[in-house]
Amino acid sequence: MLIRALIVDDESFARKGLRTLLRDDADITIVGEAANGRKAVAAIRELRPSLVFLDVQMPELDGFGVIDEVGVDMMPATIFVTAYDQYALAAFGVHAVGYLLKPFDRERFARELQNVKKRLAQPADAGLGADATKMLEALRGPRRYTDRLLVNTDGRIIIVKTADIRWIEAADNYVRLHVAGVGHLLHESMRALEERLDPNHFVRVHRSAIVNVDWIKELQPWYAGALIVILQGGERLTVSRSFRARLLALDRPPE
Repeated sequence: MLIRALIVDDESFARKGLRTLLRDDADITIVGEAANGRKAVAAIRELRPSLVFLDVQMPELDGFGVIDEVGVDMMPATIFVTAYDQYALAAFGVHAVGYLLKPFDRERFARELQNVKKRLAQPADAGLGADATKMLEALRGPRRYTDRLLVNTDGRIIIVKTADIRWIEAADNYVRLHVAGVGHLLHESMRALEERLDPNHFVRVHRSAIVNVDWIKELQPWYAGALIVILQGGERLTVSRSFRARLLALDRPPE
C-alpha cells in the first residue's frame, strides 16, 4: 500500500527534517508540502493525501483550524507535530491519531509512523474518526489559552510566560513580545496569537498592538475618542477608537 503524505509546517527546516526521515521509506510518497494552515487546507482538498504530518502551532491558521476547515470526517489520517501542549498530548498513550512532540528522534518517528501504517491498512479506518475527535477536543479544551510561548532565538528556544508579556506589536510576518524592556520575535500573526491568549488578560488596542491589561497603570483620554494606555514600565500605547470599547469592558463581570 502506497501512502500519499503531505507535510505541513511553517518552519522550512522542520519540513526538510520530515522529508529526510521519509526519504528511504518505500511505503511513502510525499505529494506536497504547505508552510501555513491556509495552504494546507487547499493542498488537502487538491492532492487528497492519505496521511498528513500537521504542525499544531502555525501563523494564519493553526492545526486545529485546518481540521475545522477541512472537516473531521474529511480529514486524512493525521500525525500531529507540535512543540507545545505536552501535558495534554501525554494523556494519550494509545489513540487514533499519532503525535510527535518536538524535538523527536528517528526512533520515535519510526515507531509513530509504523503505528499509523497499521491503522491505514485497516479498511474501516477512514478520516480522523471518533477517537481522534475526542483527542482534538481534549487538546483544545483544558489548554484553550496558552500560558507560555516558545521563542526561537539564536538557535535556542526561550520559554516566555504570557504573564510577563507587557504588550505585543506586529512586525511584518512576526510579532514582537515586549518583556521587561526586551523584545522577542515570534513567527506568528497577530490574529493567530490573539486567539491563543486569554481575553481576560490580553486585549487588542490597535490593529498592530495587543496589551496585557495586568500591566496597565492608567488610561488617558485622547482626541477623537481614542485613549492612551500607560503601562507600569512607562510605555505609552494608543488605543484606537474601534478597540476602545473592548478595553473599557474589562471591568464588567463576565456574563
